[in-house]
Amino acid sequence: MTASCRGVEWNGNGYRLPVFPAVVPPSAGRAEVERAGIVVVGGGVTGLTLAADLASRGVAVLLLDDDDTVGVRGASSRGMVWSQKTLEIMDRLGVAPRMIEKGVVWSVGKTLSGEEIVYAFNRAEGNASLQPPFVNLQQFYLEWFLVDRLGALDGAELRWKNRVRAIEPGPASVRLEVESPGGDYVVAADWVIDATGANSHLRDSLGLPVKASRHVDCWCICDARLDEVELPERWTWVDAPFNGGRAVWQHMMADKVWRLDYQLAPGTDPEEAARPEIAAARVRAHLGPDVAFELVWVGPWAYRTQMLERFRHGRVLFAGDAAHVKSPFGARGGNSGIGDAENLAWKLALVVQGKASERLLDTYDEERRAAAAENILVTSRSARFLAPQSPFERRLRDALLGLARQHAFARAMVNTGRLAVANRYPGSAILAPDGGYALPNLRLERADGGATSLSAALADLGTAALGLYLPRAGHDPARAAISGIGGEGLPYAVRTLEAGQGAVRCTYRDAGGHLPALTGAEPGDLVVVRPDLYCAAVVRGAAAAAAEAALRAAVGFGA
Repeated sequence: MTASCRGVEWNGNGYRLPVFPAVVPPSAGRAEVERAGIVVVGGGVTGLTLAADLASRGVAVLLLDDDDTVGVRGASSRGMVWSQKTLEIMDRLGVAPRMIEKGVVWSVGKTLSGEEIVYAFNRAEGNASLQPPFVNLQQFYLEWFLVDRLGALDGAELRWKNRVRAIEPGPASVRLEVESPGGDYVVAADWVIDATGANSHLRDSLGLPVKASRHVDCWCICDARLDEVELPERWTWVDAPFNGGRAVWQHMMADKVWRLDYQLAPGTDPEEAARPEIAAARVRAHLGPDVAFELVWVGPWAYRTQMLERFRHGRVLFAGDAAHVKSPFGARGGNSGIGDAENLAWKLALVVQGKASERLLDTYDEERRAAAAENILVTSRSARFLAPQSPFERRLRDALLGLARQHAFARAMVNTGRLAVANRYPGSAILAPDGGYALPNLRLERADGGATSLSAALADLGTAALGLYLPRAGHDPARAAISGIGGEGLPYAVRTLEAGQGAVRCTYRDAGGHLPALTGAEPGDLVVVRPDLYCAAVVRGAAAAAAEAALRAAVGFGA
């Protein structure tokens, strides 16, 4: 549990962030070593998500943070575009309703060259998830909502103003030296997760190699409040005429505050560009003479890419920016850290509950390192498109923009930041070659006609894999044997699913027939869904032995 206090407040011309009381644990200033199962270091969006996810699965967790607030000093928007996969995770954690109520729900994006729209999309078309495609919400709001949620969950302890100054991994535990307002103390943890961000001193103190590169492209963020303008869409300019022919992003956020990102000319002094009068002139050129606005926050930013060679080092694991950093194009930073947290939480839960060996944690490294590499590749390509590095690249980009005005094939190649999606994972010991992709949170009906969802169906099982068997019409000898798989204490179970408008009575009904369309499953097949809504396998013509083997493999049971 964590102490509550007043939350984020808009005071008319800026934000006041909550300040949480410092925590002095009983072990502070004492010689004895405190024991803990799982310790998460870092109370940003990744660490908070991981702690909430573990606690929601009945796993005790201690979260240590060296600050006493959420977000960053200065109340900048920071991360603010939250993807559908993130919203599905937050829905399971009980946070998504607050995000949707407070934020800006959107699905339409437009890319412009000059004053002409060269590409547009609408992610709401064909959306099978209960959650919307995107919500724009300043990161400090999401972190505050997660802190509130942690306060309502048993087994979660959040210690503000507790700084981990040293880490010493061992074969059986990890020793942490912690500073608190009441004195120093030592924690011996079974598992430690570093979620302290890009400049992690814990990672650096362990001497772990990081592959890094820095970009020369610089931008300036202007968070501006526009009382009289509402446009819940993403607009991006490749070459905005009001920004000297350079790129601009435009997003509406909570409280009628807009996130405006301006690419700066090469050689611009970033601090000079962020002076209030310079920033205000830039926003005025963008909005025109008749739109009233007030600056909420202004700050320059540049970006880098870096990634650890491994995300697991014995009993120490790395998540979020402590493990990987990429440019913010396409909202692949905060969403990626939240994806790390979910992937790691259910695996750690099974390990500490004794239902899987610690080898399952190696798949966290395997899967999320592949996701990070993909995100770095995608964002690096966006960076090259927005800031060509040679005359040839610029000519190629300009030619593509010209083609996009007339030809559909070229519009999809205009790259102002491919928006975050759930990454596909490579085949592995827990993923069949035809698995590894995320399923949306499908709307389902229970046998009694009540509404539910795929995520809720998994939550009903605790931390377990769900096998959805699509029975054959008429007499189906396999149905009874398949449906009997799993049971009390096992991390997997099978339920039957009626897909479409058939008359077969099943545990769940997928009236839209989305699952067969997404997986290619047919009557007689079993779809294995992991606790993170990833399809682990589709067992064709499922026999009981093959079905149980696929379910066991999906959660590393007995491995």
